Amino acid sequence: MRYASEQTRMAARKENAEVVTVAGREVSISNPSKLLFPEAGVTKLDLVRYFLAVADGALRGAGGRPNVLVRRPNGLSGEMFYQKRAPDSRPDWIEVVELKFPSGRTAEEVVPRDAAALAWLANLACFELHPHPVRADDLDHPDELRVDLDPVPGVQWPQLREVAQVVRATLADLGLNGFPKTSGSRGIHVIVRIERRYDFDQTRRAALAIAREVERRAPAIATSKWWKEERHGVFLDYNQNAKDRTVASAYSVRPLPDARVSAPVTWEELEACDPADFTLHTMPKRFAELGDRHAAMDDQSYPLDALLELSAKQEREGLGDAPWPPHYKKQEGEPARVQPSRARKAGGKRTPKFPLLEIARAAHKDEALAGLERWKARHSEAAAHLQPADVLVDAMRGRSSTWTRIRVNLQHVPEDQRPPQEALDPNYDPWAGVVWPDSEDGGKKNRKGAKRPS
Repeated sequence: MRYASEQTRMAARKENAEVVTVAGREVSISNPSKLLFPEAGVTKLDLVRYFLAVADGALRGAGGRPNVLVRRPNGLSGEMFYQKRAPDSRPDWIEVVELKFPSGRTAEEVVPRDAAALAWLANLACFELHPHPVRADDLDHPDELRVDLDPVPGVQWPQLREVAQVVRATLADLGLNGFPKTSGSRGIHVIVRIERRYDFDQTRRAALAIAREVERRAPAIATSKWWKEERHGVFLDYNQNAKDRTVASAYSVRPLPDARVSAPVTWEELEACDPADFTLHTMPKRFAELGDRHAAMDDQSYPLDALLELSAKQEREGLGDAPWPPHYKKQEGEPARVQPSRARKAGGKRTPKFPLLEIARAAHKDEALAGLERWKARHSEAAAHLQPADVLVDAMRGRSSTWTRIRVNLQHVPEDQRPPQEALDPNYDPWAGVVWPDSEDGGKKNRKGAKRPS
């Protein structure tokens, strides 16, 4: 990175901006001293410098792919929102490609190609890179399989590593090689480069086959169950391979106070590392000394035939498709897409499998958690029986950002101490007043008269 000409710098200074020149392009950084991570002391210019320091690795994960923009313009404590459509006011050298989503809508998404594009994204306060698993020149055939290990509350890092090693062994037995990385949050991602001849449904079905096989090999610590109330241990989220799903790619900076990053590691490093070791401050030195631990990822692409054969075998044994995310169309062969706690008998009467209560719906996670604490204060006897995995905190998709729902599973609370369902506190409706003109009647009305997307 070098700074621009004196004339350009003077113009930028008048606008409280700083111009950096990288990859032969000038990128204006607005409010460069803006504090994005107060506790870690990270400014916007620090974020730009970080992505330039790890650009080769970040582009290996997100470059040449359409990316959803996940923006936090006011820093860690401000609003986060998703932006699928590339901003209209963008440099002419920022590449875009049009995607079609399962909903039928389309959007032009940003395709970063060089370090200058990463700097431009950082200026938009994109901490994380969220690429689709396809290249811009072929949007219908993924070139990577994503094994997403998501621990339920209460599961510690050693158990997560143990499940990751089962994933490694499973892939090896099927002739595949995966590259692990810390998610930068609580999980682990294992990326497998695959041949670009399978569609999204096949890739997702291969991921489901892995999840079920790992669960079969390690049933006490791993699960493929989609519904949170049925999970235990580490969940292998096969639906991250469905079309339109993205995950934070390598070197993304996660929204945590210490500016932790998603770190590519070797399998041997995974056994000894702590995710907190990898931050925006520490990663540039590691990268300079060791390079990108995923540098060999593109050396070989693997067929999914063995996994699809395993999937067919599982289906013959009675394990067909599994639930899809709620905003996808009902799929052929998919089981009933209903939470076990809301399932009904043939006669139409509900027969809850788990005693769930919904506690809160809020625009912000901290507001929902505050509602949970108020509920615990009112029902201290019941709360004392809750285990970490009994508190279900769901990030729900709204119009352009997520909102939070909290439920509690009373399975460990004695029946005579179980509180009844109460009014939600808080009770946020992300769709209030919104009209979605997709269908003939303008959309599906919710209970408050707002309209939800079809």
